[in-house]
Amino acid sequence: MATDEKFVVYVMDQLEGVEGLTMRKMFGEYALFKEGKVLALICNSQLFIKPTVSGRNFIGTPVEAPPYKGAKPSFLIDDELDNKDWLCQLVSLTYEELPQPKPKKPKKEKAKP
Repeated sequence: MATDEKFVVYVMDQLEGVEGLTMRKMFGEYALFKEGKVLALICNSQLFIKPTVSGRNFIGTPVEAPPYKGAKPSFLIDDELDNKDWLCQLVSLTYEELPQPKPKKPKKEKAKP
């Protein structure tokens, strides 16, 4: 089931305090980025935050679930979704801990016949 766009708008409104946060639609679902780092996924109208040690400490006992079949478990955010300050702090902590994305390899030019 694809995510309801109203839910995506709601999550982005809740996270307006996180500077530089962007969203991109991918395969009918959504990824949240900051400076190239994927911080969260929105799948099936649910918010999944990438797991980190600082995020786990902040949440206490997180609910973990895979955002889609075959994915690694992430923190499923449900009860605190309406708490803007809490959510922004969690996303900021997650951003700080995640490594920088690996640089993309340059595209190879196709051989001309």
